[in-house]
Amino acid sequence: MKRLLALCAVALLSAQTAQAETLIVYLSRTHNTQAAAELVQKEIGGDLLALETANPYPQDYQKMVAQVRREQETNARPALKTRINTAKYDRIVIGFPTWAMQLPPPVKTFLATHNLQGKTVLPLNTNAGYGAGSSFDELKALCSGCKVTQGLSLEGGKERDGVLFVMQGAKRQAAARKITQWLTTVGENHR
Repeated sequence: MKRLLALCAVALLSAQTAQAETLIVYLSRTHNTQAAAELVQKEIGGDLLALETANPYPQDYQKMVAQVRREQETNARPALKTRINTAKYDRIVIGFPTWAMQLPPPVKTFLATHNLQGKTVLPLNTNAGYGAGSSFDELKALCSGCKVTQGLSLEGGKERDGVLFVMQGAKRQAAARKITQWLTTVGENHR
């Protein structure tokens, strides 16, 4: 009986430790990437944290697009309000939308300002139906010394067309199935 209790305690401690070693950080404008990140958390556990910029992007879509275009052209790295100590994490899921067919500048800032060397990084993308663009390649290039797994790209809303949050109902269920399959494929489906 003592041995069984000890094994249960070790299993519980191991599960808690594995969960504490996972960070799910995401950038989400219309909450689709947030919903996808939450589905990942439900599947593998871990700490969930939103990436926020020190100066928020304009709410007006066209103004936001113009700002992102300028940032992409000048390789700008907007300051982040979010502070993260990544040292305690072994596995980091990075959720982001496709912006101008690229990795969003705030995610580039996160990658440039945090040492992720030796960590497993799982890229999670949402987009308006055009795919991840160059974002997975950019993320891999900025993650020097990381093990970057195959990324997952999910279709979210189409803000340009006024279609914002769509990760609900059947679409959410389909996304959950894709996330489970992705995590299994990349070998990261454990807590």
